[in-house]
Amino acid sequence: MQRRKYKDCFDLRSRSQKGVMEKPKRKQVLLFHCVESEDLARKVAAQSDSIQLQSINWRSFDDGFPNLFINNAHNIRGHHVAFLASFSSPGVIFEQLSVIFALPRLFVASFTLVLPFFPTGSFERMEEEGDVATAFTMARILSNIPISRGGPTSLVIYDIHALQDLFFLLKLSRKPVKKFDAQLVWRGGSCDWPASNAFSLPEVYGELDSWRIIAEGEASFSRYACASTGALDSDLRIFIVDFTQERFYFGDHVLPCFETGIPLLKQRLHQLPDADNIVIAFPDDGAWKRFYKQLQHFPMVVCAKVREGDKRIVRLKEGNPAGCHVVIVDDLVQSGGTLIECQKVLAAHGATKVSAYVTHGVFPKRSWERFTHKNDEDSQKAFAYFWITDSCPLTVTAIANKAPFEVLSLAGSIADALQI
Repeated sequence: MQRRKYKDCFDLRSRSQKGVMEKPKRKQVLLFHCVESEDLARKVAAQSDSIQLQSINWRSFDDGFPNLFINNAHNIRGHHVAFLASFSSPGVIFEQLSVIFALPRLFVASFTLVLPFFPTGSFERMEEEGDVATAFTMARILSNIPISRGGPTSLVIYDIHALQDLFFLLKLSRKPVKKFDAQLVWRGGSCDWPASNAFSLPEVYGELDSWRIIAEGEASFSRYACASTGALDSDLRIFIVDFTQERFYFGDHVLPCFETGIPLLKQRLHQLPDADNIVIAFPDDGAWKRFYKQLQHFPMVVCAKVREGDKRIVRLKEGNPAGCHVVIVDDLVQSGGTLIECQKVLAAHGATKVSAYVTHGVFPKRSWERFTHKNDEDSQKAFAYFWITDSCPLTVTAIANKAPFEVLSLAGSIADALQI
């Protein structure tokens, strides 16, 4: 008997060493959803037998406040539960938050909130005293979701619109900088700056409390520059350092899981007849920083917005789109003005076709209509394809069967995320 026991242990160790490991059992997940996300929820459930749809009665009292009821509440105890949300407008956020805060308290084994589009992510800047960073407010609200029996809530978000990197004009000194006016003397690019004179990022971080911030703007990571200005003392040297902050301050009650829709785009691009002639374009440095690592096997073009008087003009910054099918990639689109200007610049530089991909097609005030193919030839030449995901359900309904739009569904990716 003892010999058999040792043999079993040896066999188990041998199988482990050979990489033969049993796959973990798939979680059985009960998936609730808001009204807007019903179609996407059904697609998610169709991906796996381990996901079962559940229902909520979304009703309102006469005064307009929510009158909600979670069906089958008693029977979800001990189960893994998820909620598919869509914060498409302030009017629907409160009723969904009410459900989100209630579900973890129903003795569930774990709770996952899937919020494909984090809507306030483009309102995170505080450029002057009095600005309210609503992205931070939303992060604080979600950070206070009650913990379930399984621990903190898992929060799944796709291609979150992160804070722009900040850079600072700082005096090259350990002493605090006195208050004075200074203009921004460097807007990207590079200049010669001896490495021995540049502080490392940790040193800069440690000194920020005692240094005065003179100006801020956008810059690429790890760029350093120096400059002086005649308006200041001649021995006053200024250097610029790119400083990356935490994007969002989620608390310990949530575990953010940041996913991306880029694999869906790559899969679709490989299906195109001109798949070997694709060039990826980014409308600005922010989009490049966000996505270039996932698309680096494609040739790339980077555009930039430059100021000419009171106007911001899109220019080609680097890369060559001539003779290629160029696909503009960004995380979200609102009015679409930047994409349209990029398309014009790329076409002027010889792109044979221009398409676009955004994970989140927000399109307020039906701005998607600017991109639809009409009867005139010019509109059909503008964008060959415009791919979005179904992270914004109202947009998906609005653009259905309207060229050049195609919807790449997040359903499979969400189903996989629910197994994490």
